[in-house]
Amino acid sequence: MHPFTTTGLVVRTYDLGEADRIVTLLTREHGLVRAVARAVRRTRSRMGASLEPFAVVEVQIAPGRGRSGLGTIRQASSRESLARPLVADYPSYTSGCVVLETAERLAGEEGAPTPRLFVLAVGALRSLSQQRRPPGLVADAFLLRSMSASGWEPVLDCCVRCGAVGPHRAFHVASGGTVCVHCRPQGCAMLSPGVAEHLAALLAGRWEDVAVSSPAVVRQASGIAAAHLQWHLERDLRSLPLVDRDGAHPAPHGTTHVTDHREESRARTAQIS
Repeated sequence: MHPFTTTGLVVRTYDLGEADRIVTLLTREHGLVRAVARAVRRTRSRMGASLEPFAVVEVQIAPGRGRSGLGTIRQASSRESLARPLVADYPSYTSGCVVLETAERLAGEEGAPTPRLFVLAVGALRSLSQQRRPPGLVADAFLLRSMSASGWEPVLDCCVRCGAVGPHRAFHVASGGTVCVHCRPQGCAMLSPGVAEHLAALLAGRWEDVAVSSPAVVRQASGIAAAHLQWHLERDLRSLPLVDRDGAHPAPHGTTHVTDHREESRARTAQIS
């Protein structure tokens, strides 16, 4: 294959050998791309400063051999660096780490185009760097919208099992949304008033509605969004426990009931504040 040029978001880097680095990029046209940047850890490297997490870069990549072969980054130039304002603010930084890890997990196999996920990730990081909204809410909105882009949007306006119009006050993670009293299985989370509406507002970008939600509603909605994502990923996000949510408190005892080990694990992660 011939070398190609693309714009990507640096989501992860690994040191390789004495001076090289493996860079994982999220791109519009090529999805996840992993490539080796040669000698970028040397002090004279012109590409080293560009290829850091949270950076949007334009790169020229020579594809590797075979499906699993790593490509080689020949050129790299910075288009937008979001690292400095994020690193300077801990809540923004931890929420930004959630954005990067989620984007990498949802992108799927390498080479599959992910234009909407790329736009959502860059937009969320820009919002965090500019501190226009509370970092935790930005992270929650990104989780919901990225799940929607991946086909896992939670059902919030009707029963996910029978279609009965809501609002309903029970959310079943394994089913993918709210359930009515007739379809409600064991292991449901009982939603406080306003939680489903808050989640819907985050999903739709109605920030004026999000702004009036109480701290208790925000906490439970964050747990539901995290549990829903991790259920479908079938793995926990390592960055979620680090998210700094100012003024958050543990959810009241007894608000969730689980029936097996996997749901219990997701529920514990969902309660992290």
